[in-house]
Amino acid sequence: MLGIMPLAAVRTPSDTVRLLSCPRGVMSEPSHKAASNQQGAYAPESVSDGSRVPSADMATIEAWLKEHNISEVECLVPDMTGNARGKFIPAHQFTASREIKLPESIMVQTVTGEYTDDHWDFVEPTDTDMLLRPDANTLRMVPWGREPTGQVIADCYKANGEPHPLSTRNVLRYVLGLYHEAGLRPVVAPEVEFYLVGKNTDPDYELMPPKGRSGRREVARLSYSIDAVAEFEDFVEDMYDFADQQKLDVDTLIHENGAAQLEINFNHGDPLAMADQVFVFKRTVRETAQRYNMYATFMAKPMQREPGSALHLHQSVIDIETGKNIFATAEGKPSQAMMEYMGGLQRYTPELISFYAPNVNSYRRLAPDISAPINLSWGFDNRTTAFRVPNSDAANLRIENRFPGVDANPYLAITATLASGLLGMRQHLQPTEPHQGTANEDAVGVARTLEEGVRKLNDTPELQAMIGELFMRAYASVKLDEFEEFNRVISSWEREHLLLQV
Repeated sequence: MLGIMPLAAVRTPSDTVRLLSCPRGVMSEPSHKAASNQQGAYAPESVSDGSRVPSADMATIEAWLKEHNISEVECLVPDMTGNARGKFIPAHQFTASREIKLPESIMVQTVTGEYTDDHWDFVEPTDTDMLLRPDANTLRMVPWGREPTGQVIADCYKANGEPHPLSTRNVLRYVLGLYHEAGLRPVVAPEVEFYLVGKNTDPDYELMPPKGRSGRREVARLSYSIDAVAEFEDFVEDMYDFADQQKLDVDTLIHENGAAQLEINFNHGDPLAMADQVFVFKRTVRETAQRYNMYATFMAKPMQREPGSALHLHQSVIDIETGKNIFATAEGKPSQAMMEYMGGLQRYTPELISFYAPNVNSYRRLAPDISAPINLSWGFDNRTTAFRVPNSDAANLRIENRFPGVDANPYLAITATLASGLLGMRQHLQPTEPHQGTANEDAVGVARTLEEGVRKLNDTPELQAMIGELFMRAYASVKLDEFEEFNRVISSWEREHLLLQV
């Protein structure tokens, strides 16, 4: 387990601690109806006792803050959407022996900041606090800060010292623990696609590519174009500088198929560390784009006539004892373990599709003829399939899961793919034959709406046991509420084509 720090700030005064994201008073508060007494409702300890929560290396963090002359610390928690929640804390208070707390309700808010009708089935009716423990391994500079600012990702705990079940980082950590118990170590390499778009403060207007240094907007399909990337050279240089200052393992950058659509590949590494890096990288890209009067968007399908953006996940599994890739035989061919892992991906993706496609917009990407998977096919070096096995040597033999959209919470997307593969190996599942042709010309085999995807989520007891029954119910509740809120909006298409013709 990664090192975790016993820091925190007791309910510090409002003039010294600032909340990240929206202040609670600005968001709609959950209505305090009577708490549900149904079985499975979460009821934490009534009295907080920080001594029960794991602690770690205080000296490491203090030394790091001193070495970098840090004046303020951003203490971050990834929420269900994958966005940063937390507090800004002066460095001298951060190192004091105090508790850092956040209300657990922030873990079960919708993307619009609302609360579901069954909110109190998942958290305590007193809206109790989680206890945070900053992970010393996630200490990084905030390179765009006006003053020397540090950031650190915190783990969330219940008052009794148990990892909080609604934390997406804890969900991933638990699945990684199951691999460790089996003597295995998964390895992940994410590919992150995103668009640069012109600033647009009116959501009624469609997004447009920004003007590059030539003063023109992209209109052609410019995959892998060097000159197209050079149009945004200053942005790219700053983005790489910021990534380097944060020790993000970014590798190559390419221009993707869409107008002003870029892709960054990460080097392979520990899944939790990679999820942390994608989480930090998204913030970094948004901040960098703002410097150049642009937006960077991680919507799965931000523009009607442009392809979607993905979070492709390359994955393999290492035997801890031998250090070898279990996906490869001694002859460098795909192993039985790899086939069983693939069988797990095919078997459990339908139930977990909402972890890969978590928003109403996500399913606009998963459509025929737009370079995204629509069924459960797999193949060797076949980018039209959902699960691709790139050509490689034995040490690098791996599976690329092409389902996740870039709007996915990286902790949950990685959880879903690793959980599916582990169940496949446990149950000795066998995949279909590898697809030989163009897979996206075949029938659609996965959900096409968020509602359809979420309603499959709680159908499988083995997934609930691995990911957490409470978390699965809370996630489904939040996502169904988002779908219903979206479904109440009447679109311009409906007014245009149905107003006078039905």
